Amino acid sequence: MSDLDGPGRYQYMSFNAPLSETHADEIAARLAYARPADVLDIGCGWGELMLRVLDRAPEATGLGVDTDDDLLGRGRAAAEQRGLSERAVFANTAGAAVDQQADLVICVGASHAFGGNAAALASLMRHVRPGGRLFYGDGLWDPSFQPPRPELVWADFFELPDIARLVDLAVATGYLPLYTETASPAELDDFESRYLADDEEWLLRRPRHPRAPEVRAAAEDHRRRWLHGYRGGFGFAYLTLGRPAE
Repeated sequence: MSDLDGPGRYQYMSFNAPLSETHADEIAARLAYARPADVLDIGCGWGELMLRVLDRAPEATGLGVDTDDDLLGRGRAAAEQRGLSERAVFANTAGAAVDQQADLVICVGASHAFGGNAAALASLMRHVRPGGRLFYGDGLWDPSFQPPRPELVWADFFELPDIARLVDLAVATGYLPLYTETASPAELDDFESRYLADDEEWLLRRPRHPRAPEVRAAAEDHRRRWLHGYRGGFGFAYLTLGRPAE
């Protein structure tokens, strides 16, 4: 879709998750330090974190799987630009259909593809080679938070765990929690702003476009839910989990 048709998708975002450039580089360096031979990114989108790990692990190969051809194309282009196309493959494959194992498995914001955190963590275990690592990211909810306008919060937000419950679930599944961290408030705000920037920047250029009222209404609804609903209660966890060697 061109700018004449409507806003782009994720064009102002490095990651489809609340993750700053500095934080991402720290994570990629930590994951690469374990010297994985192979990386499997399930629900990869455009696979930016996988590519940053491959940048730092020159002997590793990577496979990113997703079902969005546009995002996979963005990942292939990024790999080509960085000289990683011979080591990074992007495939249109559903996460549940993957049967490979890897030293490092990445799954960020894709638990819904498995039916939630419990099912995702259990399913992902079989992809992590014994002695390997899972880098897992997903949403959190602060149970003590009182939304200013509860009716603006999507119902499934209230079903998200807090960080303690998520880590406990990972341990109960059989993982060792090697590193536990959460997105900062600044990362969360930056994520929402960048998500909305597709619409807002397009509206700035094309306020009289036939689709402008539709785009404006969608952006205003999302911004209202964020600022008057879930901001302050919604969070995001990043867990580095180990599968014990057999």
